[in-house]
Amino acid sequence: MYITCLDVEGVLVPEIWIAFAEASGIPELKKTTRDEPDYDKLMNWRLGILKEHGLGLKEIQETIAKIDPLPGAKEFVEWLYQEKKEFLFLTNSSRYTPKELQKKLEWMGLDVDQSHFYTSALATAAFISTQTPEATAYAVGEHGLQNALYDAGITVNEIHPDYVIIGEADNYCYDHIVKATRFVNEGARLIGTNYDLTGPVEGGIVPACRALMAPIELATGKQAYYVGKPNALMMRTGLRILGVHSEDAAIIGDRMDTDIVAGIESGLDTVLVLSGVTTPGMIEEFPYRPRL
Repeated sequence: MYITCLDVEGVLVPEIWIAFAEASGIPELKKTTRDEPDYDKLMNWRLGILKEHGLGLKEIQETIAKIDPLPGAKEFVEWLYQEKKEFLFLTNSSRYTPKELQKKLEWMGLDVDQSHFYTSALATAAFISTQTPEATAYAVGEHGLQNALYDAGITVNEIHPDYVIIGEADNYCYDHIVKATRFVNEGARLIGTNYDLTGPVEGGIVPACRALMAPIELATGKQAYYVGKPNALMMRTGLRILGVHSEDAAIIGDRMDTDIVAGIESGLDTVLVLSGVTTPGMIEEFPYRPRL
């Protein structure tokens, strides 16, 4: 049996509205994030605009589907199911829940059960809950991280937390750095959800977890512990979920510095796809190579 671990990244859910606007010719549809106070009202307003332009649910789904997956991706996922291969989408993003990632792929025409998704947020919550049961934390991140911590029994504490946890955050600001620095100097342990320095979005590259962590590490003189790829902890958890040995598994990813090195260090077969941060010219910068 050949087991596969895959990396899933790409267009952020709020940016789907931009695709709506471009595909439908509706300039009023602008980017919004879930932490805005009037998010629900704005979503209803947008749906009203879509209906005014004669777009029903079917057309909306078809518009989203114009954000196409890589050629062959749909056929590959169908093959995994047909051949009864065990597989898991491992993502370093802590931003979304498995259910949201499932919907994201569904909009792109890929039918994948949410049990096939494992995020750095889930890995971080699992790590902390085993290290310190009933821990408290000051966490900077989106709802994917917050939900994972809550489900693991880790409570929010902005007075004297056991941990400071940093993930991707749209509203990251100086106040977060000040609070995190104070808590770490007072003894809180510093955790990063993943080791990504940058991440791909529609239109380019943006700072990711390690970039957001940098000022806190510099201000405190403490180095964070990063849970996500290429940490072998996340890879072993993925293999345990699949119920297989590393010799029977492969990782398919788009980053040399996380996906490929994680596979090599964990004993998995490695396959690099050039759909993300790593370009052909960058491969020579690394002292290791993917098998494919």
